[in-house]
Amino acid sequence: MSERDITPPRKPIKIRPRMIVIAVIVIFILALLLTSFYMVDQTEQAVILRFGSYIKTSGAGLHFKLPFNIDQNYNVPIRVQDLSFGYRTERPGVTTTYANRDYPEESIMLTGDLNIVDVEWAIQYQVIDPVAWLFNVELQEKTIRDISQSVVNSLVGDRAILDVIGSERSNIQLQAQDRMNNVFEFYNLGILVLQVQLQNVVPPVGAVLDAFEDVNKAIQDMNRLINEGQEEYNKEIPKARGQAEQIIQQAQGYAAERVNTSRGDVARFLSVRDEYRRNRDVTRSRLYIEMIENVFREEKDTDLVDKNLENFLPIKSLQGGAR
Repeated sequence: MSERDITPPRKPIKIRPRMIVIAVIVIFILALLLTSFYMVDQTEQAVILRFGSYIKTSGAGLHFKLPFNIDQNYNVPIRVQDLSFGYRTERPGVTTTYANRDYPEESIMLTGDLNIVDVEWAIQYQVIDPVAWLFNVELQEKTIRDISQSVVNSLVGDRAILDVIGSERSNIQLQAQDRMNNVFEFYNLGILVLQVQLQNVVPPVGAVLDAFEDVNKAIQDMNRLINEGQEEYNKEIPKARGQAEQIIQQAQGYAAERVNTSRGDVARFLSVRDEYRRNRDVTRSRLYIEMIENVFREEKDTDLVDKNLENFLPIKSLQGGAR
């Protein structure tokens, strides 16, 4: 026994004019609502055009405009933005991840002393005039890159390679920032360069880099030896100065002692001379006796006799009687 389809047939949907009108009205209202408002973020400014002519610039928030593209808004970011040259940043943050760093067309430069150097740098800029940013230059980022490369190449080309690597880095950064701002102002690009930072300045990889590494190593060894010599100098020189000062003080003390002794001897001699002049015999005898006492002071059992041996026996008799 065969099966039969007993499902009732669908009735055709009848589109009435009223439904079409309602649909058109709903679509119109939705289009009106969607094209009458626009949102601007905190880091943006919106440039409003009416039939292609500039009307105003609005800040952050929800704003009203004429619908159906009568008014058009172009949101321009005004936050600080970065551009890197010679390398690219894949993921910025506390630990920055770098993408492929091989951009020699941006970083390889010729110095003033005809050496080749690899200069990687970055700039930070901010849009200060959204209208100029939108309408005065067509390829904004390419223009920024071309002008920045031209300025940095010019500054590096005016200096020797050792200056670029060493002492002139800060001057290059400051002068590059000033020159870039002057050129961007001349072209009325509507941006301000806030900072130019040289990231990595080295000779190209190869024999030149090896030679510079040898030079840097020699410079480091030289500075180390200079520091060690300075340390030894600081240790020995004060010690030598102290010893010299000690010797000088000892010499001055010895000189003072000798001078005072000499003055005392002179004073004693003068006093003896005065006494001698007043009574020569007594003074002569006293000096003779003092001399004899000094000569025989350390001697023991010494007999004194005159040259004629006239008093020898009596003295011996007296000495025997004393014992």
